Amino acid sequence: MTELLYEKRDGIATLTLNRPARKNALTPEMMVRLAEAWRDFRDDDAARVAILTGAGDTFTAGADLARLIPLLTRARKPEDEWDRRLLEDKTLFQTAVLRRFELYKPVIAAVDGVALAGGCEIILATDLRLATPEASFGLSEAKRGIVPGAGSLARLARQIPYCEAMRIMLLGDAIPAAEALRIGLVNEIVPRERLLPRARELAEKLAANGPLALRKIKEAVLRGGGRPLEEAFDIEDECARVVMRSEDAREGPRAFMEKRPARFVGR
Repeated sequence: MTELLYEKRDGIATLTLNRPARKNALTPEMMVRLAEAWRDFRDDDAARVAILTGAGDTFTAGADLARLIPLLTRARKPEDEWDRRLLEDKTLFQTAVLRRFELYKPVIAAVDGVALAGGCEIILATDLRLATPEASFGLSEAKRGIVPGAGSLARLARQIPYCEAMRIMLLGDAIPAAEALRIGLVNEIVPRERLLPRARELAEKLAANGPLALRKIKEAVLRGGGRPLEEAFDIEDECARVVMRSEDAREGPRAFMEKRPARFVGR
């Protein structure tokens, strides 16, 4: 069974973590396949937005403590192709969790059940986040004597209030979906049966927008975050110039005036 399902349709890429019997725990194979899928999504101009979700009733319980973590700490020797590839190419792990990987296309997380440890860390790299009432989120690494070093130490306190971020990371306790919504970790809570349809609705809206505009909005926000205001303005100007000189910037207003859908080309 393939541990990651990856499909592209109508400009939307869907990545599904696919180990439901094991709560979609992250293995070396899954990390390599995730990295490959993210790279393919980034490089495919026809793919405008991605949805990341999990099979069954779980997003992911995080790293497989019997397979992935012992491999990374060298407590377990590589046993197969996936182990060897993950150890030999250090960029694969980084890309899988969207860390030190330049991806300016929008990504939607659709979360059911638990999103813990590495699973929660991946979510922090997404742009829009949906959760079911049954979902929960947590960074439990400190309870295992390790740290959430796949992006959370840098990202979480930039996305939610400092004290909330430190509570999640230091205590290691999971929080329910309602609490995640309250502190701004997710955008919406939707019934389980509506999770993927709602994600698809949002993806279709994003795919209909100007793809170049979407990429440059995300790029300006990510590159400008935490910088002095004048530096952030320079990045904003740089990104805005690219968009305003594009074919899409001419097509959008023209389509509005002609009362027809815009035909964006991404340049």
